[in-house]
Amino acid sequence: MDETVRQQLAEVSTATLCTALFKRGLRNQFLQDVHPVGAKGRNMVGPAFTLRYIPAREDLNGLEVFRNPEHPQRAGVEQCPKGAVMVMDSRKDARAASAGSILVTRLMQRGVAGVVTDGGFRDSPEIAALDIPAYHQRPSAPTNLTLHQAIDLDVPIACGDVAVWPGDIIVGDGEGVVVIPAHLAGEIAAEAVEMTVFEDFVTEQVKAGKTIIGLYPATKEETLTAFAEWRKQVGR
Repeated sequence: MDETVRQQLAEVSTATLCTALFKRGLRNQFLQDVHPVGAKGRNMVGPAFTLRYIPAREDLNGLEVFRNPEHPQRAGVEQCPKGAVMVMDSRKDARAASAGSILVTRLMQRGVAGVVTDGGFRDSPEIAALDIPAYHQRPSAPTNLTLHQAIDLDVPIACGDVAVWPGDIIVGDGEGVVVIPAHLAGEIAAEAVEMTVFEDFVTEQVKAGKTIIGLYPATKEETLTAFAEWRKQVGR
């Protein structure tokens, strides 16, 4: 993805991005019940590379399937591009793990930007300690084979009640994960940066005792004048 856009998205919150998306009529882009495995102190940003699970069928999903080098989960871990985010559709079912620390470690070593599931991860304490952003619903110890059957790679999926298309831009922060349609990423990123600058100004004003009326939103001309002066002073 464009590195300028990547850097812009690395500096803004998912809350701000959701507002920018809402202005364009996109109301359902924040993954539901998907949370950080551990705090990383930085945003996760990258294009989506997807994996789809379906309900497991016992006669087709025994432990021996992992011996197949083309098994979609194993193949996906090796194929997910550097800088991408691996996004898994686990049908919002965290009773069995979508992956564990070994596979997530492999993604990290390959330079993947992050990993997301609307199910659960096993070995979540170990994953939390890794230097790769990871998001899930909740911890889950049982192997994915008990409930999930990996079936497709790099296809449109659902994750956390949101449609995710390969190449959509995925952004995660300390609150959760938002999906930005690829064709909107540049304009959403630029607008979110501007929104963040204004919100930083507003926060400073509120901490100084200002009322939010006329300030947030900026419905008074004096607010816009003060904001312009503040930007000159702080160089933003």
